[in-house]
Amino acid sequence: MIPGTSLRAGDDVQGSEMGRNRTEDLPDLSALLAPQNELMVAVEQSVLRNRGSAVVAASLAEQIAAKLAGVITLGVVDTGQRLLEQDISAVLQVSRAPVREALRILERDRLVHFQSRRGAVVTPLRASDVRDLFDVRSTLYEMLLRHEMTEQYADLKAVFDSNMPRVLRSAGESPDAYAVATFVLNSAVAQVSSNRILAELLQSVSLQALRYVRVGLAANATEVPRYAERWRGLHGAILAHDTERAVDFAGQRISSIRDAALRALGESPEEDVEAHAV
Repeated sequence: MIPGTSLRAGDDVQGSEMGRNRTEDLPDLSALLAPQNELMVAVEQSVLRNRGSAVVAASLAEQIAAKLAGVITLGVVDTGQRLLEQDISAVLQVSRAPVREALRILERDRLVHFQSRRGAVVTPLRASDVRDLFDVRSTLYEMLLRHEMTEQYADLKAVFDSNMPRVLRSAGESPDAYAVATFVLNSAVAQVSSNRILAELLQSVSLQALRYVRVGLAANATEVPRYAERWRGLHGAILAHDTERAVDFAGQRISSIRDAALRALGESPEEDVEAHAV
């Protein structure tokens, strides 16, 4: 039994493979056994599509995928590094079959891809992917926001009322603290939605975007308190029950972190304007 999960030892663990020397493209996977932090929990719930405590329990493969997604999005495993089935199974003390399935789940969320003769590799951060990813994220977030403002206003307001103090406080702490607070808030917005298809699509895209968000925030750390003001504006629009204004604030914050991520990856946005929000 691995602490914090329901993972159990398998029959064909390849522990001997872990004795070999690490190379640059093979990560140290011991972080998979580290205690969970808040961001890790939120990431895992996104992979599980918030089924962690559901009546239908997550499969072993989904649990493994959730843990791997956590170390990837936290930057513990670098882009371009290989994730070998035998190494993962040895660390987690599970058989290789669910690990193989877990890696396919991560491929679904574009966190890994498969290369000939190398197997599963952590997907690199590419400036060429940023615009498409954040355009989709903006569209889905607007759809979800409009739905909840109309159909689930009380739930949406409760999520923002509960999470906004943490978001504003974290803006004065560190970029990663802010990334945690905003990701948790967005995850909560998806969790309360009655439109599960839309919510699950947004969770997948938000999970893919998280690595870019962290890169953009790290490169623009001094701007984080200003970014938080757009969250304050979005919260105000929700309190005023002003859907169009809320959608506008949400679009501005997503566009701004997109631009920050592009700059961090060495590419200038088409409209290199002052950052407004995250």
